[in-house]
Amino acid sequence: MTALLTDNLPLLAGAPNGIKKLRELILELAVRGKLVPQDANDEPASELLKRIAEEKARLVAEGKIKRSKLLVDINELDKPYELPAGWSWTTLPGAASYQIGKTPPTKESKFWDDSGQAWVSISDMEHYGEINDTSRKVSVLAQQNVFKYPPIPAGTLLMSFKLTVGKVSILAVDAYHNEAIISLSPFCGVSKDYLFSFLPSIALGGQQKNALMGNTLNSESMAQLLIPIPPLAEQHRIVAKVDELMALCDRMEARQADADSAHAQLVQALLDSLTQARDAEDFAQSWQRLAEHFHTLFTTESSIDALKQTLLQLAVMGKLVPQDSSDEPASELLVRLTNDRNDYAAIHKVAVAKPEPISGSDQSLSLPNGWAWARLCSMFRVITDGDHQPPPKSTDGIAFLTIGNVTKGYLDFSNCRFVPQDYFDRVAIYRRPETGDILYTVVGATYGRPIAVNSSRDFCVQRHIAILKSSKLISPAFACYLLASPWIYEQATQSTTGTAQPTIPLKPLRNFLVMLPPLPEQHRIVAKVDQLMALCDQLKARLNQARQVHEQLATALVEQAVA
Repeated sequence: MTALLTDNLPLLAGAPNGIKKLRELILELAVRGKLVPQDANDEPASELLKRIAEEKARLVAEGKIKRSKLLVDINELDKPYELPAGWSWTTLPGAASYQIGKTPPTKESKFWDDSGQAWVSISDMEHYGEINDTSRKVSVLAQQNVFKYPPIPAGTLLMSFKLTVGKVSILAVDAYHNEAIISLSPFCGVSKDYLFSFLPSIALGGQQKNALMGNTLNSESMAQLLIPIPPLAEQHRIVAKVDELMALCDRMEARQADADSAHAQLVQALLDSLTQARDAEDFAQSWQRLAEHFHTLFTTESSIDALKQTLLQLAVMGKLVPQDSSDEPASELLVRLTNDRNDYAAIHKVAVAKPEPISGSDQSLSLPNGWAWARLCSMFRVITDGDHQPPPKSTDGIAFLTIGNVTKGYLDFSNCRFVPQDYFDRVAIYRRPETGDILYTVVGATYGRPIAVNSSRDFCVQRHIAILKSSKLISPAFACYLLASPWIYEQATQSTTGTAQPTIPLKPLRNFLVMLPPLPEQHRIVAKVDQLMALCDQLKARLNQARQVHEQLATALVEQAVA
């Protein structure tokens, strides 16, 4: 069975979350007795468990451990699978004695001492690691009045069973621990390393119950945890083989991370060569280099996403479609946009935003023929945001969209809030989104996301969403691609204020620097970007299909391994 595993490591590791699943498979095979061969000369586990029963009786009689109040008849429990010859089932109390910890009153300083005895909480535990220090320590008074027993000795196995179930660590120092953790002392004949390897998966398979802050195993379900016990000699062989295979997984993970990093750097370097091309000839050469290795470069979702961002950057730089000298120049388009903006402002009694002057230092790139430098506010009639007053609540009426309703890439009216009709009627016309307008998130972790309004439904938005009122002189689809480009996102990031809640103020938003193409070229750019984005989506679809096939093959192999 080990040969089946090792011979197919590339297939298993290459599946989605492959190395994580491979680790789980190694543990699964180990506790089913399929990882190392059995040896008929080994003393059977049944004999081992008889001695453990005698040991438990002696320890109870000597008062060293308490008699379990939750004794379970092992024969009444459903066994999840058949054990190999020489193995036996027992429960957790049959394999180890364990003790639940305590927490002294946290608000009573007399029980806590920074120089006192280590006290372990779940946050101090590194899964499959050692505990060398703890964030809190208890005083001598706590040891005497709360715990009333000596510290748990270094070398003891700890496992969490509340909130985070199945986290294990080894104490490297003497310590106490809280009531979400048990300290385990395996009985003679049960390897601590064996329990350390397999208790997490066994605990996670127990009858967990929902608690306020996570899941938990109660005393009854913990006492019913079934432990498969091999002969002691086989326990040691299993632990050695698991350590060997887990180390192999570590090496594969490191190599995979290095390969992924190198791949991402290579893709980005080749994509950067497109956006940084000096002239048409340089661009053509860079594109040829990319095209020759297209299907070997764009083999991950992140690389395809990087390609999409580069396509947007090329689009707004005028490098994606050729210019046409018969197009009306953008300079003349800007004049018409100014007139349209002034007319709109006069009708709706709104102040006209004055774009900041564009200096020579702003013009860091050479403009394509017919293009013009402009500020973002020059492209739109108005750039504003939602009403700053908290809206009245209503169970129906007019939809009121928040950031959560626009960050999926479309207007999501499901589970939205509502405002009364009379409130909406008082909202200024220029603050009501209409078909063709652009919404742009300006607050929080999802700032900088544009959404084209493609619905004729009446709605309004919260102040965290900017409204860019469009006209027929600008392609809304081009405006969306422009606002989604790295060129604009970088300016958005540089303009944010605040750290916990980054915010793009309206003034810098209105003055984002853009390169404006003629209107006919805007439409040609949109057509080309739509075409290329569809190809990127096809790449992703094929990638996902290949992953599904890969996962199915890996799953079939796993099923064969554990059968």
